[in-house]
Amino acid sequence: MAERHQDNHGDRIVTDDFGTADFPLKQHVSPHGRVTAVSMMKDEGPFVLEWIAHHLALGFTDLLVYTNDCTDGTDAMLIRLQQLGLAHHRRNDIPEGMRPQPSALKYAQKDPLVRASDWLIVFDADEFLCIKHGDGSVDGLISSTKQVGGNGVVITWRTFGSAGVQHWSRDPVTEQYQYAAPAMWNKGWGVKTLFQFDPEFWVLGIHRPKIKNKHLKTSFPDSVNWLNGSGLPMEDYFKFRGWRSIVRTVGYDWAQMNHYAVKSIDSYAIRKFRGNVNNKKDKYNADYWALQDRNEVFDDSILRHRDRRDQIMAQLLKDPVLHQLHHAALTLAEARLTEFKNSDAYAALVDGLKAASDVPITQVVAKPPKPRDPAQIAALMSEVEAQRNRRPKSERRHKTHPDWGALGDIYVAGDVDLSQNIAIDHVSNHDLKIPADPRVFRPAALQMIVEGKFERNAARRIPKLLQPGMSYLEVGAGVGFLAGLIARDCPDVQVTAQEDSPALLQIARQLREINGLTSCPNYQILTSPLFTPQDRASADPAFTHLLPASGCNMLVVNDPRIDCDMLARTLSRTTVKPAVVLLGARAMAGALNEASATAALTNLGYGHSAEPPLTTALLMTRE
Repeated sequence: MAERHQDNHGDRIVTDDFGTADFPLKQHVSPHGRVTAVSMMKDEGPFVLEWIAHHLALGFTDLLVYTNDCTDGTDAMLIRLQQLGLAHHRRNDIPEGMRPQPSALKYAQKDPLVRASDWLIVFDADEFLCIKHGDGSVDGLISSTKQVGGNGVVITWRTFGSAGVQHWSRDPVTEQYQYAAPAMWNKGWGVKTLFQFDPEFWVLGIHRPKIKNKHLKTSFPDSVNWLNGSGLPMEDYFKFRGWRSIVRTVGYDWAQMNHYAVKSIDSYAIRKFRGNVNNKKDKYNADYWALQDRNEVFDDSILRHRDRRDQIMAQLLKDPVLHQLHHAALTLAEARLTEFKNSDAYAALVDGLKAASDVPITQVVAKPPKPRDPAQIAALMSEVEAQRNRRPKSERRHKTHPDWGALGDIYVAGDVDLSQNIAIDHVSNHDLKIPADPRVFRPAALQMIVEGKFERNAARRIPKLLQPGMSYLEVGAGVGFLAGLIARDCPDVQVTAQEDSPALLQIARQLREINGLTSCPNYQILTSPLFTPQDRASADPAFTHLLPASGCNMLVVNDPRIDCDMLARTLSRTTVKPAVVLLGARAMAGALNEASATAALTNLGYGHSAEPPLTTALLMTRE
């Protein structure tokens, strides 16, 4: 258990001046003990009070901030907040040759306040925790975590861009910038970890803590049960390594870490000439801007915390010392910016950053840091695998073949907002250009598009199964890639593509237009709904009548909502029996089951095709 330091404040760790100034706003008392956030700052004066107010509003009991080399009063504001009993300030005296962040974490590891913390998270001044779960409080998040047996939450970044804002404003950060990268953009998946802390077992890290070496091969790792940002179990390996989410572990349903790395162009200009906490040479260049200035998706979920934050902010500004320091920091930032704006360098910076903003997200390069010790990481990985393999077979994750879930993981789930005008790359796949829109395609599919391999197996095989005069019907055609490809390459085949997702239809129309397929007489896109909820009880009329209406010879099912019963009812009632039925990976990863679908088609007179099997589809022909 964490070491306790008692004083006349009960279980409160204090410095000589903590809470010496009387103030009506008091520290939150949590049922979970000390819930501490540790951060590092340098010249964050204009943003300090918003950051403090926001995280007090969420219910942290303690905010501990290390500062170094401040010239704008950031440290003075934190010292005053310490006197008011609302935050803790420490000076980060950086040893020669060490970077600021590791230096601060080294100090924090030994700090009595940190050692007494029950729950802890480390994050930066440009990061604002957004809790979507429950009442939006840290206490509620921890309670729900405990209820499912968890003792940590791995919270993934959402990268928020400039929202097209160039000029400086005193408005709150969380209200100025409400456009972000798509949730499924994996280059923005760094994490921060809120976890149950015990200094005996843990070493602090900027993204996640490390288990102390002496406990690695004990039973302690088995007691670590972290959840992802959607409240689902993290994979075992993350106890030992990693600093970012992957497709299998990312989640935002409970919480996300809003990362405002660039803000406006003017804010970025101030930061560029201020330096950064890790002393990385030329970090704030156009490449960094292109990586962080992502504005593809509107997201204002953090505004649920606004009212309480505003109340706290107003109270803080009633303190005359904080009021003076806050406005002095704003005035100084604006004076520095005015001086910079009068230079040729500012105009060049603006031009360069605006050009970087036009870089499509598929062309953004993010180079991960090199592993410090590849051999050590490999050894840890082997140990994790060994631990996994020692579990009972019933607890191990088994893969089926084919892995329909992975193969069908093409499109982003749920409602997709395409209203924002963003730069989109158009990438040729089988000489057909696809709008590589990250709001629509999941990371793996987007990568396949960029590499020119999107649905490559089906694109090579399906056209060879079609003969002149046949009719091809694809139900759940997505963005219409296969349908468009067949319409172009098989002009004597009638192609009908059905899709009722507004976002996918929008991309399908773009794909059709940019590839000159709008004039193809053999190609039509149907937008009518496939079924309504009440249609599930009996065969869906729309689905049933699509087959005779199209004269279907080859039916391709790719809609993940179609189940085996609907498929069987439709094929048994229709007057047109397709010669070929192909169940795509997207459908097989949805409501269809391979064994049941095979049995249903067999009962209707279909058998496995003599053609070699497709790795991305279940192909059966009428016998």
